Amino acid sequence: MAKPRAYPPDDVLLGPRRMAEADARTIALGTPGRLLMERAGRAIVRAITARFPPTPTLVLCGPGNNGGDGWVVARRLEALGWPVRVASLVDPGRLRGDAAAAFARRSGPWSAELPDALDAGWLVVDALFGAGLDRPLEGTARAWVERLAGLGAPVIAVDVPSGVDGASGSVLGAAAPAVLTVTFARPKPGHFLLPGRELVGELVVADIGIPDSVIAAVDEGIRRNDPGWWGPLLPRRDAAAHKYRFGHAVVVGGPPHATGATRLAARAALRVGAGLVSVAATPEALPTYAAALTAVMTKPCADPAALDRLLADPRLNAWLIGPGAGVGEATRAAVERLARSGRPLVLDADALTAFSAERAALLAVLHAGCVLTPHDGEYARIFPHRGDRLARARAAAAESGAVVLLKGADTVVAAPDGRAAILADAPPALETAGTGDVLAGTILGLLAQGLPAFEAAAAGAWLHARAGALAGPGLIAEDLPDRLPAALAEARGESDAVSPAARPAAGPGHLAQAGFKGRFLSG
Repeated sequence: MAKPRAYPPDDVLLGPRRMAEADARTIALGTPGRLLMERAGRAIVRAITARFPPTPTLVLCGPGNNGGDGWVVARRLEALGWPVRVASLVDPGRLRGDAAAAFARRSGPWSAELPDALDAGWLVVDALFGAGLDRPLEGTARAWVERLAGLGAPVIAVDVPSGVDGASGSVLGAAAPAVLTVTFARPKPGHFLLPGRELVGELVVADIGIPDSVIAAVDEGIRRNDPGWWGPLLPRRDAAAHKYRFGHAVVVGGPPHATGATRLAARAALRVGAGLVSVAATPEALPTYAAALTAVMTKPCADPAALDRLLADPRLNAWLIGPGAGVGEATRAAVERLARSGRPLVLDADALTAFSAERAALLAVLHAGCVLTPHDGEYARIFPHRGDRLARARAAAAESGAVVLLKGADTVVAAPDGRAAILADAPPALETAGTGDVLAGTILGLLAQGLPAFEAAAAGAWLHARAGALAGPGLIAEDLPDRLPAALAEARGESDAVSPAARPAAGPGHLAQAGFKGRFLSG
């Protein structure tokens, strides 16, 4: 596997195994595990006291290092004069290592029972299980987690809400929602993947002294999808710029009765910055396209020979097929020709479904410049892989040798070399007809401007989601292309280019794009 590119460290996501390796490497460099645990507990207390006045607090401690963090939190809150009760899921005499030392440094009482209820005004610190939980909760552990929500108190989770898989966001049996989650060094994929994302509440990432060099050593190429790492690749126009420097994107159009999807994609490609955009379609469909797309050109493409003639022109440097294309032999033949040309290529919708019974034929022609954009149903028609969204996207990319964008509220983009990007917060309003066509066209426009396939797909997903947020409630697909310029300005850091009226107020939750970046606590 190729070594991941050097991206800004704040966007790195580390799965539980890689995070455990980072801890071990840091300890091997001379930082004792007890000190890391002490820093973690101190960071949790800082996050709590920054948000709540002195408040009666119940700390729930589990059997491992997550529970050790809880014992540190209890001791430090008590030192600040907070009323604290501790309930331990296991006999602390069974603790080992740093967790046992953390328990020994606190002299107060503890209980082996979870209270049936709490008086009004209490907080609960959930330090039962961390991100490394890898099997469903059962027995007493599950009963405790299920009762957390019933206690009626705000929950502060240590690392992840107990029961959430830090690698996938899956709920392992049960999990109670938190109002605040404090994690360490870097976020986990499970903080951004559903359903875990909905349980995290506000997310704070605490610096506990794990060096960036260690993060780089364990980095497996998973990123939060953010302009911090792909934004510098976005082309910028200067005084010497001309349209031919920004590529010529081509959308293969559908028949006369199905032109809407193609038109949406073509407008998006133009709005995201492609220098020229054409629709290639049968002669009988061209008048419809020509009448509806003022700035988009049309090219007759009646048969495979006509497509070959278009492909002979090297200036037509990026292609999209699928929106409104139809499911049948003609679409399959066009996909195979386009893929064999080696040009950057987006395959969406019908271009994927057309190969449902012939997946081997599709896989045989794909290359690293191809971007596949399936939703879950289309994915299942082509790929056999099961599991969470991140695992499925990465498996499909590795098998196909192409970039795979698996659409959803937690869209994942994966490259064949193992890199992946998780979109933090796409607005639900995007779940309406035609928005996927706009996404495909956005990616096409970025490919035409020279972005590599992985970065084009990640940037396209973010810009598409941001355009949806700027459009606000009641959006329809036609709204999105005209919001792409404002989204581009934000991605480039040109905030003054976006009028205050166009900027929606940050909504509730931890994933407002403007609010998450940089929210790290020092240890």
